[in-house]
Amino acid sequence: MPGEFMLRGRRREQETLDRLVRDVRSGHSRALVLRGEAGAGKTALLDHLAGHAYRAAGCRVARAAGVELESEIVYASLQQLCAPLLAHLDAVPEPQRAALATAFGLSAGRPPEPLILGLATLHLFAEAAAERPLICVVDDAQWLDRMSATILAFVARRLEAESVGLVFAVRTPGADEVVRPDETIRTGGADEANRTRGADQGAAQTLRGLPELVVEGLADADARALLDTVLPGPVDDRVRDRIVAETRGNPLALLELPRGLTATELAFGFTGRREEGLRDEGRRDEGLAARLEEGFQRRIAALPADSRRLLLTAAVEPIGNVPLLWQALERLGIGPEAAAAAESAELIEVGARMRFRHPLVRSAVWRSGHAAELREVHRVLAEVTDPEQDPDRRAWHRAHATVGFDDEVAAELERSAERALSRGGRSAGAAFLERAAELTLDPGRRADLLLRAARSRADAGSPDLVPALLATVELAPLTPLQQAQVERLRARVAFLTNPSPRSVQPLLAAARRLEGLDPAAARETYLMAIGAAMYAGRLGGADDLRRAAESARNLPPSPSFPGRFLAALTTWATDGHAAAAPLLVEALKSMNNREDLGLLWLVAPAAHEVFRVDIARDRAEQAIRFAREIGALSMLPTAMSFRAGNLLMQGRFSDASGMLDECAAVASATTIPTPPSGALALAAYRGREREAVELFEQTRAEARARGQGRLLGLTAYAEAVLRNGLGDYPAALAAAREGVSYPDPAVFQWTLAELVEAAVRAGEPGIAAEARDRLAVRTAAIGNDWARATQALAGALVEPSDELFREAVAGYGSAAMPVLRMRARLLYGEWLRRDNRRTEARAELRAAHEAFSVMGAEAFAERAGRELVATGEAVRTRRAGAPVDLTAQEGQIARLAVAGRTNAEIAATLFLSPRTVEWHLRKVFTKLGIGSRRELAAALKGS
Repeated sequence: MPGEFMLRGRRREQETLDRLVRDVRSGHSRALVLRGEAGAGKTALLDHLAGHAYRAAGCRVARAAGVELESEIVYASLQQLCAPLLAHLDAVPEPQRAALATAFGLSAGRPPEPLILGLATLHLFAEAAAERPLICVVDDAQWLDRMSATILAFVARRLEAESVGLVFAVRTPGADEVVRPDETIRTGGADEANRTRGADQGAAQTLRGLPELVVEGLADADARALLDTVLPGPVDDRVRDRIVAETRGNPLALLELPRGLTATELAFGFTGRREEGLRDEGRRDEGLAARLEEGFQRRIAALPADSRRLLLTAAVEPIGNVPLLWQALERLGIGPEAAAAAESAELIEVGARMRFRHPLVRSAVWRSGHAAELREVHRVLAEVTDPEQDPDRRAWHRAHATVGFDDEVAAELERSAERALSRGGRSAGAAFLERAAELTLDPGRRADLLLRAARSRADAGSPDLVPALLATVELAPLTPLQQAQVERLRARVAFLTNPSPRSVQPLLAAARRLEGLDPAAARETYLMAIGAAMYAGRLGGADDLRRAAESARNLPPSPSFPGRFLAALTTWATDGHAAAAPLLVEALKSMNNREDLGLLWLVAPAAHEVFRVDIARDRAEQAIRFAREIGALSMLPTAMSFRAGNLLMQGRFSDASGMLDECAAVASATTIPTPPSGALALAAYRGREREAVELFEQTRAEARARGQGRLLGLTAYAEAVLRNGLGDYPAALAAAREGVSYPDPAVFQWTLAELVEAAVRAGEPGIAAEARDRLAVRTAAIGNDWARATQALAGALVEPSDELFREAVAGYGSAAMPVLRMRARLLYGEWLRRDNRRTEARAELRAAHEAFSVMGAEAFAERAGRELVATGEAVRTRRAGAPVDLTAQEGQIARLAVAGRTNAEIAATLFLSPRTVEWHLRKVFTKLGIGSRRELAAALKGS
């Protein structure tokens, strides 16, 4: 473990890290992301953190580092970080323990759900920290495999009171992060490297939103002092200032770039030519990272041949497995003495693992290796890798040791792809399939492999990588079915990345081509075309929806869910809501195949269109589980956004917010836009005007830029909810009228309900009555609890009666929609007060006020509070010196505790660790002035 040391010019950063360690030792948990360019000193700061935590603070330290070669291998970095902590695995409850064991290859089993795996990792960290505080250090996080990045980000966002610190170092992307076309990393070439680097930035984006510490260049004085330690002799002050300016105070650049250069070569800066140095002043034609690599390459070239081959072998073997390396080196005829020169040159450190001084050293070694040398290194690494213990890494090495075609190695890669896909590793599976295609001679077989790889890339949330794969597929002679599959996938990717009106025609063309070749694929493609037209809405072509629906009618009927769903939607598009409603209900009820959950983006709005919130809720939950199980990141953001909306309607605002946070983390690892419906609804119901309006304006701008008219309808609905909550009824009326100007599926009827309320309160009874009647056309065709309650409330607002209000309250209760039920009680209470029935009004308004306050619906709570005051009842306010109110999360934990849940059960429900639950309960007890769970129920009732 490194010792403590002071770094030049890094006092602020070191104090931040030391404070983090103090917080962890005091029982808190902290997460932090260090961001900076290559060579800024992030690794040195992590070394300081590890040394201080271990030696001075007595913490346990677990370290991992992302490795570029392993960024496609699912769970690679997570396993590296958790391996030293697995002694605590038995303390992790099932099924979390099984999820970790399966993910790390310790036992066989079903692919673990990432949510369960995230909870398991959180629990494992908490158990390890119970023994002594734990500091987890993750270097080069931009190279984490996506699933490791997603899970660690999930854990970092939920750390609170476990005595765990989780610190990441991420390289800031820049122009020098892209591989130039003439540069070939022999592990797959420039195209593969650029794909990997794009994925790496997705991993780094996953950490966005966590606390950050930006690591910048050193101040001029510190930079000059550091530079003086490596200059070969006296250098003109102007040249020294030129070097400091050129490196922008980057510590690694200051230390490495002058190495090996004579005083003469340094006379005019690094170039050795005054005119070139002056011409390049202030310009960065060549990236700093590339220039640093060149410095490392000079030092590598000066080493003996065996030392260079040792470095190359270590660069290709990504985890620094020293016993494996020595086995490989022995086969290459290289002895341990070869490491001495590389260590003396400060390029590697040899200990329990073989570690490069900096990731750029590894990159420089790659670039220094010749193709034949790299193939030889891969060959011996494949030979010494156990085919039973590590078959996938062995297959990868074999693949890169192979020149030309080799069907046997290709078949081995296919098996690795299947294993990766079964564990949820869509990106890893795609990488194996792509390499298998390169080794396959038969053009048709190669095309099939590349098509499978392209589908996996799209499912993994990387649709931007698909077009290049499809272009390669089209170089081979294709069957009509393969050509149709190419067109379908290309159109699907265009829709995934931007579901705009431009997606409709390519999807229709692909569907028509598939009609006689693959009717099932044709149906799914027609569904996408109809869905694209629906999402385009008012910004789409006037006849796009009808044209798509009429074209789909050419297909023969099918009893499958896609067939029944397509028939129902074509009826909706051509004959209207009333004719389609029973067909939609029956189709949605028949959805029982998990593979159909990829249609959730269309299923959920259709379910709301027929007032079947239960179907929308159940399908969103199923889709989240399925997407996590198979690693389909492209499906997760949509499913999470819809699930957040369902949680919101259940009054679980904190859970909805947590789901949206996780959704943002997953979406940041993909290039697929996140549906904003859940975020819009949450902002509207929370009632924080400034925050909500900013989100509305941003969403409207994005909707117009992308041609997504349905987003305009969603935003208008959300603004109507916000304004009704705030009591700004003229603004609510304007927003609702804008929303109902186009019949967006589901959104239209939601907005009609808001329009009735806004028009009544704004003194526009005619508009309210018209909206009520338009709504009746929708609700009459359904007749379930939600529909009847919605119509009863609209009727009660236009023509008030106790019977209608009570019907609405009861109906929303039966439909398990607490938010709408409380809105109905608020409206009922307001009418009772105006009817001078104050005692009855207080009961309704009090219930609404308390419920909205607990939920976090701030505007509606204030509105109910104003009405309560108008009845003559004093609304409870906080007394000076009284305990503060419980937070939303504290309230949830307290209610679950009252219900008899254990800390472990509460933790699993709220995605927390048991220690965090215990910490929150202690805070609840302090705030309420009690000492045990037995007193909770009474204290909550009286608070």
